[in-house]
Amino acid sequence: MTQQILIIGLGQFGMSLARTLSEKGAEVLAVDTKPNLVEEASAFVAEAIVMDVTDEVQLAKIQPQNRDVAVCAIGDESRESSIICTALLKQLGVKHIISRASDRLHRRILQLVGANQIINPEEEFGKRYANRLLYRDRIADTSIGEDLQLTEILVQSWMVGKNLIELSLPKQFSAMVVGVRKGDSQKLTAPSPQTVLGALDTIVIASSEAAIQKLMKRS
Repeated sequence: MTQQILIIGLGQFGMSLARTLSEKGAEVLAVDTKPNLVEEASAFVAEAIVMDVTDEVQLAKIQPQNRDVAVCAIGDESRESSIICTALLKQLGVKHIISRASDRLHRRILQLVGANQIINPEEEFGKRYANRLLYRDRIADTSIGEDLQLTEILVQSWMVGKNLIELSLPKQFSAMVVGVRKGDSQKLTAPSPQTVLGALDTIVIASSEAAIQKLMKRS
C-alpha cells in the first residue's frame, strides 16, 4: 500500500525530502506559503498547495489526519509557525507527527505540543560527517533506534581471510553483521556464519555507535 505523506515547509530540507519520497513511490502532499516553492514541488509530488498552516480552518481542509505521516519541516525562519503547525496537527488527530527543531528549547516545546519525533537535519549531518572524517573506512550509517544503527564499513585488515564465526563480533563488540557486499558488487547479501571476508568487501553492521567506534579502532 502506498504511503501517504504530508510535508509542510519546502525549504532545502523539505524539498529534498519531498522529492526523495516521491521518487521512492510515496504519495506526497507538499505545502508551503511561497508559490514559487509550491510550483517547483508540483513537478514531482502528487499534489502541492499554497497554504498558511497556522490557520486551523485551512489546515483542516486537507485532512492531515488521513495521512500516514505528517512532517513539519518549517525552518529556522519561523519557529512560532512550526510550533503552531505541530500543535494543530496533533489537535486534528494526525497519527504520526515529525517536526524539525533548531535547538534544544525548540525541541522541548515541539514535544510538549504533540510531536512524536523530532529531527534536526543540520545536527544529524554534522554528526555523520564527523564520523566520516574520523573513520575513513566508514561508508554510510543510518539510525534505527535510540542507540542502534546500521553502519556499512570497509572490511578492516584484521578481518580479512576470516569468517564471521572466527571474528565473533557479537561477543567482542556487541555488533552483528547483517549484510555483506563482495568486492565491487552492488548486491548486498545476507551473510552466513561461514562467510569469509575479503580485503575489498564491505559489511553492514547493526550495533551502537560506541561499538562501531571500538571496532574500528582495533588495529
